[in-house]
Amino acid sequence: MAVGAKTGVGTEVPALAGVPLLGSLFELKSDSLGTYLRARQQHGDVVRITAGPPGLRVELYCVFSAEGAQQVLASESANFRKDNPFYQEIRDSFGNGLLTSQDEDYLRQRRLVQPLFTRRRVDGYAGAVAAETEAVVASWEQAPDGVVDVADQMMHLALRAVARILFGTDVEATVDVVDRCFPVITEYVLRRGYSPANFPRSWPTPANKRAAAALDELYAVCDKIIGERRSAPADSPGEDLLTLLAAAKSSDDGEFDASELRDQVLIFLLAGHETTATSLAFALHLLARHPEEQKRAREEIRRVLGDRTPEAADLDRLPYLTQVLKETMRLYPAAPVIGRNAVAATEVDGHTIPAGANVILAPWVTHRHPLHWPDPDRFDPERFTPEAEAGRPRYAWFPFGGGPRACIGQHFSMLESVIALAVILRAYEFEAVDTEIPVSAGITLQTDGPARCRVRRLDR
Repeated sequence: MAVGAKTGVGTEVPALAGVPLLGSLFELKSDSLGTYLRARQQHGDVVRITAGPPGLRVELYCVFSAEGAQQVLASESANFRKDNPFYQEIRDSFGNGLLTSQDEDYLRQRRLVQPLFTRRRVDGYAGAVAAETEAVVASWEQAPDGVVDVADQMMHLALRAVARILFGTDVEATVDVVDRCFPVITEYVLRRGYSPANFPRSWPTPANKRAAAALDELYAVCDKIIGERRSAPADSPGEDLLTLLAAAKSSDDGEFDASELRDQVLIFLLAGHETTATSLAFALHLLARHPEEQKRAREEIRRVLGDRTPEAADLDRLPYLTQVLKETMRLYPAAPVIGRNAVAATEVDGHTIPAGANVILAPWVTHRHPLHWPDPDRFDPERFTPEAEAGRPRYAWFPFGGGPRACIGQHFSMLESVIALAVILRAYEFEAVDTEIPVSAGITLQTDGPARCRVRRLDR
């Protein structure tokens, strides 16, 4: 039995009504985030959702309260593991890195990687982020009719920033490959992860062949750069993250071999650019729709920075911009759904979740819980003043997960996002062209349409 698992008998988990035979299969496929919201509204904080035909049916036990999220991620985390089919598909494609590894593998990796993500080390990447952002800002002067798709542009920016920090001077060698291969692989992972049955990856189906070709290309470029780093002279070490990962070692944990290094690189590429791109794109789009908040953020940026390049120390000097970012991450969490598997039967919020259950946490829903977020769909950065934050449960807001598996890159994500927003908002004024952006839950939150804004240069 898992440490901390409760064995008391709770009440039966209420079920979301679905259609005969298939349950809520089509609802989840067409709008999973809306389905989870409706489930909480109709049945409360713990809801069972069934999907699929008999024999292939999946049951999801959804936990929507802040207290339930804390139990699953933190206080009883040993009872809730990353053993579901979705994580296995990510593991099979992107490797057994920090996002997907478990048990001693995870603990060893975390111990080796943790020194590379101290605040002091991460703060050293501020200049690279500012430089990449300045390059994107400059390119908008040629935007047709002054209109840019901020979702597309922020994905490009975040990828270049994380590639530069990971690979140093080898940015160009990786960006094109990642741009081309990641969409193929992530679509493949999503389709297999949510399917009740799949062909073996070794079968020569068109989908398997496309994914295998993309993986081969992605692996090859990573392996080439890793090989070059490992063969570089010991007296000329680089400061990029890959070089530091290759050098990471301890007497207890050894060091990463070439395959383990590639796994870490792929996970950092996946988790390090799509999540930050989501936060940046929606922050810009929300500010484009809320001119008073945009004006206030810009005034703070100009007051603090003047004309100088932002640096790591400015993170604490831009509190309102940080509030804008946190409110963006509340409304549009980059990881809108988190999955776990229950080892032992457990009582959550008075309901019994059985052993072996697929457990779903949904920041998308918890971040809109009316108990903690009045008028939850309204954009209001004032929700994140220090006083307001102190008055809420810890897990009313958890865009970076929590507990022992909390995202190791939290500080890097906040630093990158605040610096990028400061550079962009000082240079441009934004007006929304697309007033609504449809979204869906992929590996990260996905935009299902353009997020266009009209931009006007301010500093020329």
